[in-house]
Amino acid sequence: MKVLEGLLYSEDHEWVKVEGNVATIGISDFAQHQLGDIVFVELPEVDAEIEKGDVFGVIESVKAASDSFLPVGGKVIEVNEALEDEPELINQDAYENWIVKVELMDESDLDGLMSPAEYEEFCNKEE
Repeated sequence: MKVLEGLLYSEDHEWVKVEGNVATIGISDFAQHQLGDIVFVELPEVDAEIEKGDVFGVIESVKAASDSFLPVGGKVIEVNEALEDEPELINQDAYENWIVKVELMDESDLDGLMSPAEYEEFCNKEE
């Protein structure tokens, strides 16, 4: 399992990279391993305003379909359209192949997220 420094992590296994007031979000390496071969990614609409904890998309694998929950509230400013044609990119590198970028509505949403060390410990308990 790969956990990258410089990112924040949610209990739903999403990662967040914050640059200014923009949060780039994807699923963790742990999550993509749990899902198996990803065959479909449903992306949100650009300009959609999504609250922290709300579903922003669905990831389907050969094993199951899983909702993706937005770890921070915000306005969708960009989606990774490459995933529409090649959802398996997430399996190749979950950190390189982000899902959505949002403009943060409330920076305090970041307070509940885990550091890389905390996330690694969290995942070890789930295995």
